[in-house]
Amino acid sequence: MKTVKDYIRTIPDFPHAGIMFRDVTTLFSDARGFRMAIDQMLHPYAGRRIDKVVGLEARGFILGGAIAHQLGTGFVPIRKAGKLPGKTIAQAYTLEYGEAVVEIHDDAIAAGETVLIVDDLLATGGTAEAGIRLLERLGANIVGCAFIIDLPELGGRKLLETLGMDVHVLCEFDGA
Repeated sequence: MKTVKDYIRTIPDFPHAGIMFRDVTTLFSDARGFRMAIDQMLHPYAGRRIDKVVGLEARGFILGGAIAHQLGTGFVPIRKAGKLPGKTIAQAYTLEYGEAVVEIHDDAIAAGETVLIVDDLLATGGTAEAGIRLLERLGANIVGCAFIIDLPELGGRKLLETLGMDVHVLCEFDGA
């Protein structure tokens, strides 16, 4: 029987030499694999009150929309700076090659709402940490962070757990 990991293709040397890119588009394009991933990502949170699912740009939008639909709740995007219309709040974070900024609408989450953060890949945890900081500023109660892939050598899971987050991943890959 296939696992979620079996649907993920690895592309060597993308986007730079030495990087093993974990491509989830092959998972998304297979109906059975995609459903399996969505079901497994939401399983630990089934039966819990979740007011909103928050997806991190960009593949987190695909996953977050599907998970929100399954849970019968709303979806909120956290996007790169300058992509959302209306009033937003921003959070900068560090990348290995510089700095980036993500934003959320300032009225997307009401204080006390329970949210689940989703994305495809957990590497260093920088994007997820920035999302957590934004949600905390809005007064959200974060029940967890769910990812398809963890790259444990890069330390993202440990970072999120030190922030008090429940982290759920479907599979791990060695290396970057």
